[in-house]
Amino acid sequence: MMPYRQVHLDFHTSEYVPGIGSEFNKKQFQDALKTGHVNSITVFAKCHHGWSYYPSKVNAIHPSLDFDLLKEELEACREIGVKAPVYLSAGFDERMASEHSDWLIRKSDETLCDTRDFTVPGYHRMCYNTPYLDKLLLEIEEVMEKYKPQGIFLDISAVTPCVCARCRKSIKSRGKDFRDEAAVMEQAEITYANYVDKVARTVHKYDPDCTIFHNGGHITRGRRDLARGNSHLELESLPTGGWGYDHFPMSAAYVMNLDMEYLGMTGKFHTTWGEFGGFKHPNALRYEAGLSLAFGAKCSIGDQLHPNGWMNEKTYRIIGEAYSEVEQKEPWCRSAENICDVAVLSQEAVSLGTATRDTVYDGDIGANRVLLEGKYLYTFIDLEVDFSRFQVLILPDTIRVDETLSKQLQAYLDQGGKLLLSGQSGLWKNTDSFAVEVGAAYEGEGRFRPNYCVFPDGKEAEVIYEQNFRISPTFGTVTGKSKDPYFNRDISHFSSHQHTPDDDSQMYPAVIRTGNTVYIGWNIFAEYGKIGSLQAKRLIAEALEYLLAGAHSARAALPDRGVLTLTRQKQENRYVAHLLFAHTTLRGHFNIYGEEKLVEAIEDIVPLHQVKGSIRVPGKVTKVYLAPQMEEISFTEEDGAVNWQVPQMECHQMVVFECEPKGMTYREEE
Repeated sequence: MMPYRQVHLDFHTSEYVPGIGSEFNKKQFQDALKTGHVNSITVFAKCHHGWSYYPSKVNAIHPSLDFDLLKEELEACREIGVKAPVYLSAGFDERMASEHSDWLIRKSDETLCDTRDFTVPGYHRMCYNTPYLDKLLLEIEEVMEKYKPQGIFLDISAVTPCVCARCRKSIKSRGKDFRDEAAVMEQAEITYANYVDKVARTVHKYDPDCTIFHNGGHITRGRRDLARGNSHLELESLPTGGWGYDHFPMSAAYVMNLDMEYLGMTGKFHTTWGEFGGFKHPNALRYEAGLSLAFGAKCSIGDQLHPNGWMNEKTYRIIGEAYSEVEQKEPWCRSAENICDVAVLSQEAVSLGTATRDTVYDGDIGANRVLLEGKYLYTFIDLEVDFSRFQVLILPDTIRVDETLSKQLQAYLDQGGKLLLSGQSGLWKNTDSFAVEVGAAYEGEGRFRPNYCVFPDGKEAEVIYEQNFRISPTFGTVTGKSKDPYFNRDISHFSSHQHTPDDDSQMYPAVIRTGNTVYIGWNIFAEYGKIGSLQAKRLIAEALEYLLAGAHSARAALPDRGVLTLTRQKQENRYVAHLLFAHTTLRGHFNIYGEEKLVEAIEDIVPLHQVKGSIRVPGKVTKVYLAPQMEEISFTEEDGAVNWQVPQMECHQMVVFECEPKGMTYREEE
């Protein structure tokens, strides 16, 4: 099992920096790890600048390093029982980029990847379809042979299109045209698969149990083949570094289905990687560590070692505030599985392409936010997951249906499953008609954008900016209507500052439900993902409440920024509810590599009082208590639900429900 309290110790150091490792002190290094309650730290063999931090026969040691720093770090860790995977920069090697420009990834306009040329500071990505891969494999082999590490971490590794001379030649050899984007992506997939295979062979020749992780900054939903190239997954997600606080829950909510260990990787920085002298408030790391545990992940915190090798003691005091709590909570997290009522068939997963953290699927983002804020127990899935595990399946906005998916959906409905569809989801791939029965016929896109929704309990028109779709009821019940504006805003006519008001002369069916489906006639998840309007949230939440019909596995009266998850520890005969709450504040922005990134910070933690909740799970609950405090709390049972109340919580609270040994069978096991 992977350690819960990890640090990723960056050490990207220019050749112009003197005195590398000159202040390294084994005891000070060990004391910092002890202060931080760290039980695994990733240390560097080679950095983005291309320098090795040990005497190497196949690469150049950093010109200002005169001893084996990697060996010293590994020995320091082994002496105190701390695991130490070894890092090698794979995709970036600035020394080789300068010496072998023919080994670089090239775009079709001959510019470079990540940093477009050599006139601005920054790293340039290497192509694995060149002799660079042979050199990288020699570096990995040397590390394995000399140091026998427990793990290898390879950074900046992802499927990346390239039209360098060698990739063009490879594409042409397959009878393809390198001007064709599909042919270029096919070559990128071949190149990456070859790299992953050769790395595995190299590492496992020395140790078949050595872990391997290829970090590309994002785990692409739907690409299980890419995920399986790793022994485990590390979900890089620095909330202040441009990822935001929504990214990790969405990423974890997908990988929890892959039957792989995974960790959440945040950072100690106020902004992002490469920041010296920047610190998060300890409460931010406490929250982020708790969020990892709530979503079934281990924890990793990014740091960067000063070139002189002296560990920043303030950093490890801050990390220690978070990791001392994680250490106490681990017994209630080991081998825990997340319970999910609702599954989102991910737009990204259905596309079956490649994605980075900057790839935007607004429907996925909107679904993640509304489910997280609504305290629903949810997961993101691909087409390989068994739908019958979930009470409700969401197809957000753009999920059209082929014959295979149609059969899966119908079987799910026949078994009692519930469907929430929106936009063009549920339509056949090649025809504009519904592939599943939703109680209405599809009539096409609406002519006006934006238009307005009208709820049954009011006459007020509430604006929806995303595309609307016309339907005509067949047998379903209409539970929401739409209004159009007088006209679209264009050069011929406009009204006021933004858009034209609603025309009262006519309303149209827009939301329709049957016994086991709800269809919403807007791209409503993209609407919430883009602007987070209350009317979009209400449309989705009312549909979910109807479909769940009160059978939520867990509920908690938390504010909108609160988080609720429920896990099961089968061997211990218990469930654990995770409750989290912290205010996030936008503190400004910063520029990195020419991109503006928002700084979303956590500072003060506001305690919550008398937090009520309930769970509805198989098995008879015999005891409820708070962990790790071991404080028992009272509970009542009513209509199959166990009701409870937390007197006070602060940041992250676990509520444990012990059950009788029999009767904990869940839906997927029946």
